[in-house]
Amino acid sequence: METTLTLGFVELISQPWHWSVSGAAIALTLFLLTWMGRSFGVSMTFKDTCGLFGAEKINDFFKVDWPNETWRMVFVFGGLAGGVIAGLYLRSPEAAAISQSTISHLADWGLSYPEGDSKGLGFVPTDFFNFSSVKGIILALLGGFLVGFGARYADGCTSGHAITGLSHLQVSSLITVIGFFIGGLVMTHLLMPLMFG
Repeated sequence: METTLTLGFVELISQPWHWSVSGAAIALTLFLLTWMGRSFGVSMTFKDTCGLFGAEKINDFFKVDWPNETWRMVFVFGGLAGGVIAGLYLRSPEAAAISQSTISHLADWGLSYPEGDSKGLGFVPTDFFNFSSVKGIILALLGGFLVGFGARYADGCTSGHAITGLSHLQVSSLITVIGFFIGGLVMTHLLMPLMFG
């Protein structure tokens, strides 16, 4: 009986869920953090991690107030652990539902979309998102650097500005989120066609 219940629970949480479930979870998390006087955002962990590995000896910017920042590190490591567990043991039996127009558009750029397999793969075009080519490695490193630098330069990431900042009616976050959208549009309509078209 216990094994049947366990298998039923695993099957339930392995299915694709409606987006509103994560929306409600984010809203609850934001409410609890605001109630506790904290702000939601994970880009601070870049600074915290650098401080953890000794960067604070080089520059005071990396000094970390550990009593107030430990929760954020635990949150991020919990997210990473949850992603690994979900990816290895709770993977959806269905591939990601990508529109046919997107698949056709990728094909125009020479990127094939994986149809998925019994393990539910097929989330991204592996022609591009892989570490077996020099181009893929360079773009991953460059993209990671730009995301990290941009998040610290903007004093927050998408979760910090778009979720916490906007809900707290901060004008600086509104301006930053508008910048996120402009950057996304420039990347989608100008840079990606140059890179792949």
